[in-house]
Amino acid sequence: MGSHRNQGQTEGATLERVYCRGTLTEVLKYGPTDLYAAVKSPNPARALILIIPGNPGVVGFYKTFMWTLYQTFNRRYPVWAVSQAGHCSPQDTLDLVEDASVMESDVFGLNGQIEHKLAFLFEHVPRDMHVVLIGHSIGCYIVLEMMKRDQELKVLKSIMLFPTIERMACTPQGKVMTPVLCQLRYATYLPIFLLSLLPRWLKTSLVRMALRGFHSLDSSIIPAAVGLIDVDCAANAMYMGSQEMKLVKERDNSTIRKHLRKIIFYYGATDHWCPVEYYHDMRKDFPDGDIRLAEREFCHAFVLDTGKEMANIISEWIRDDLKAL
Repeated sequence: MGSHRNQGQTEGATLERVYCRGTLTEVLKYGPTDLYAAVKSPNPARALILIIPGNPGVVGFYKTFMWTLYQTFNRRYPVWAVSQAGHCSPQDTLDLVEDASVMESDVFGLNGQIEHKLAFLFEHVPRDMHVVLIGHSIGCYIVLEMMKRDQELKVLKSIMLFPTIERMACTPQGKVMTPVLCQLRYATYLPIFLLSLLPRWLKTSLVRMALRGFHSLDSSIIPAAVGLIDVDCAANAMYMGSQEMKLVKERDNSTIRKHLRKIIFYYGATDHWCPVEYYHDMRKDFPDGDIRLAEREFCHAFVLDTGKEMANIISEWIRDDLKAL
């Protein structure tokens, strides 16, 4: 397995590019970068906070969110994020996959992404380390499947932010995006390819223009958004999205019920991927669950403008669990 590391200029973030299940994967890390070595140090951290992103699953979008969490706990616990498989632009020295046989396992599909995260944990996280899993959007669906498939995973808490875990194609946004992702996505490849040929400064300007509606846009997400102007990255994200529309239908009540005491669900007040009616359905089906509705209008893609605020909220939810270790 290869590893290419770039020490970030912003607050000590470490970005690693590794192969996991044979596919290029980006891992953003605050704190120790090698947990197997870290657990041998004096007074090691006993928990990892791991972010499973939405789609597109680019870790650079979560930098401010992660840094705030890391600082809030006085840098006591490592905070990592692992990208969705293939949701990063290949560079001159790296290929998207290690060899062509990887494609036979459909690693870029929804099931492949779940197995990709489990493989990452197996390879990079000691089995006796507690984990706080923070899923965002489709990352919540992946987190539920991880808890279901790996019964020995030491999950301290799972935070489900704007969870797309049911009836995705039936949501207002799903109705718009299903035909785009399932029938029309190939038509977007040529425009994306042409845009990818533009100089970086011009792509950056286009991204800023596209996001000008966010009055408090987090400038740290700009490089991540520019990185999406890549045919391979965009194609993998859209293919995964097409499977989400087809496969995310019935809520996995059995897994939720089994792990209910460990899970916090957080729904948006105006989220077109997770309508408020889904929140009310959850409250009805799981009256004893910790199921919350946002008190302010956070957008589904909260990392674009309110990553710091969201991290401050979440830190209060998990503080006592971490102290109890």
